[in-house]
Amino acid sequence: MIKGLVLGVFLAISVGPVIFAILKQSINNGHKAGYVFVAGISVSDIALVLICNFFTTLFQQALTHKTVIAVAGSIFLVALGVYTLFFKKVKTDEDNNIVVKKFRKRDYLAIFLSGFFINVLNPGVFLFWFAWTAAILADSQTAPNPLQYRAIVFGTCLLFVLLTDIAKVALASRLRSKLTKHNLVNINRISGLILIGFGIALAWGILSYGDQIK
Repeated sequence: MIKGLVLGVFLAISVGPVIFAILKQSINNGHKAGYVFVAGISVSDIALVLICNFFTTLFQQALTHKTVIAVAGSIFLVALGVYTLFFKKVKTDEDNNIVVKKFRKRDYLAIFLSGFFINVLNPGVFLFWFAWTAAILADSQTAPNPLQYRAIVFGTCLLFVLLTDIAKVALASRLRSKLTKHNLVNINRISGLILIGFGIALAWGILSYGDQIK
């Protein structure tokens, strides 16, 4: 459990596009949308952990296409950033209060999928889980029950990361009620620039140094 917590802390505090996307989603669309977005991220992490542990060959084949994954991820981040920067509108009522958008089931599905893909299309996440799975697999060989050992380590890690993501949504939702239209517009602009920056950096990094990553 301690190893799982350490791994969870490391993943939770890692600075990347996901943390900004969670805050942006929660501030713009409210806590329900934020929780759905986080659910998409959590499901993608669970899927990657399962693939790493039980379908190692499949995961290694996916890593051979890291350039394609990186380019797809960078396009997704840049597109999301451009939309947030130039096209995301903040609606207010007659009293200049920010209007809470009403979402349909398909809107929530789109938010869930955006959370899933923003995480799974990041080669850094692939490499993170691959490296730590290899380490934990080696470590588990000395345990009385290797499968139980891995389940506790990764289960603790994933649960901790999920709880911290939920806390981020709750914090962002509390801040949302105190924001003015002007502040929210500025937050959208900053979030858009950050997402575009991460997208460009991702593409530049993998295209420039991808051949050096083993």
